[in-house]
Amino acid sequence: MAERWATFDCYGTLVDWLSGIQEELERLFGVEHADDLLARYHELEPEIQAGSPGMSYREVLTVGLERLADERGMAMPEGEASALARSLPRWPVFPDVPPALAEARRRGWSLAILSNTDRDLIDASMVAIGIAFHPVVVASEIGSYKPGRRHWDAFREATGADQANHVHVAQSLYHDIEPASALGIRCIWVNRLGEPDDGRPARTIPDLTRLPETLDGLVPP
Repeated sequence: MAERWATFDCYGTLVDWLSGIQEELERLFGVEHADDLLARYHELEPEIQAGSPGMSYREVLTVGLERLADERGMAMPEGEASALARSLPRWPVFPDVPPALAEARRRGWSLAILSNTDRDLIDASMVAIGIAFHPVVVASEIGSYKPGRRHWDAFREATGADQANHVHVAQSLYHDIEPASALGIRCIWVNRLGEPDDGRPARTIPDLTRLPETLDGLVPP
């Protein structure tokens, strides 16, 4: 039987990066500013990644936080420029994730992560998730951030996976669903934010609760 592969984005899909970042913004700048700052940070991060593809994710988080504070004319508390990077290992795992991944593995799926992060940061998140992934492709080691295609190329180079048996699972349309779909990879969009569905992904689910059945529907055992 051909090996079935499910690749995953991590932050936003498996780990609640919005809550993790917002908690730090509230701590640093006050609850009253956090929503506005979070929305702007969400725009700044991909801009920084696109302009500096060789920058580590730890550096991206630090530069993004510094730029955010500077844009808004807010004083950065002393010694806190790296606060987002330091907080990442504590970002919460969505509760639907561990049981869904465990069941997918029980059904024979091989699990991999393709993430815009650093090796030590993703290792900490995998400990929190409680499920092992292999391979784990991270931006800092390939010199590229999604939506660039290099993550998917590196995955295929490492595994020799047959595209007919490969499904990519992610929350971000911009970083994951659009580029993976353009490469002809079937995608499951985890629409955690209730965004409009324009029909690009092969399947859309609100969380990972029904992930195993959805994967099996795309690539039957």
